[in-house]
Amino acid sequence: MNERPTLSELTALATVYKLRSFRKAADELEISPSTLSHIIRDLETRLGARLFNRTTRSVSPTESGERLVTRVGPLLLELETALREVNDAKDLPRGVLRLTASDTVAMMLVETVIPRFLQKYPEMSVDLVAEAAFVDIVAEGFDAGFRLGEAVPLDMIAIHVGGPSRMLVVASPAYLHGREIPATPDDLALHNCIRSRTPAGRNYRWEFELAGRPHPVEVQGTLTLNRTEHMLKAALSGMGIAFVPEIMAAPYLSSGQLSSLLEKWCPPYPGIYLYYPGRRLLPPGLKAFIDVLKVSGL
Repeated sequence: MNERPTLSELTALATVYKLRSFRKAADELEISPSTLSHIIRDLETRLGARLFNRTTRSVSPTESGERLVTRVGPLLLELETALREVNDAKDLPRGVLRLTASDTVAMMLVETVIPRFLQKYPEMSVDLVAEAAFVDIVAEGFDAGFRLGEAVPLDMIAIHVGGPSRMLVVASPAYLHGREIPATPDDLALHNCIRSRTPAGRNYRWEFELAGRPHPVEVQGTLTLNRTEHMLKAALSGMGIAFVPEIMAAPYLSSGQLSSLLEKWCPPYPGIYLYYPGRRLLPPGLKAFIDVLKVSGL
């Protein structure tokens, strides 16, 4: 081979390898699929080896392609790291930060962290998606996500960003008037409970614990909802008993609009984690967001 592969060719090779798609790789590289295909074909010709097996539906590396990317991939990552470090030293973060969180955490972020972040970094914008279901942040193109620690994949870096929290059973004085106050989770069978639905369409079990022993309960009720703020409003209206995060119920408990029930059955759990893919160097926007998050808290 008389001519060495260029950096752009190796980057194109690594991007197709990562995404297993010429179309997706072309979008990431901001070139046309035909241009990308020509780059890879020219590289294969000069190397004298096929690098990818292609069909109309799939792209997979050949043994030669796998071996080449395995060797040059770390070198490209080191180069990207060096260039980012140079840019980080002279530029403020700019661009779009894509985040995903549950509706409860999303509400807390909008109230505190995000306004401070955008004020401090005016060249950044935030795309926040509130989603109850677990999201594959890599596949869906998110920079980071927020979830309970037990729900964070093991191959992600996780940062504990909130103090201990817990779920509480709450009801309005109007609902409780004339009714027997539940003393154990099993007593909820005598009440109209505001149920919550999973993204898959199933009803959540209410998870209780006493002396370290779990006690899940399948509650019954005439109303099923899928957003915490709606459950709170229904409880405030006297429609039944709800099971909601303490942090969202706290203002209504303080004002007396809601009462907390079964507290000894509702132990705290570690709280919320921010998680992101394990990269050597964080994107500047995410690094800046984490710095603001650590100061602001949740």
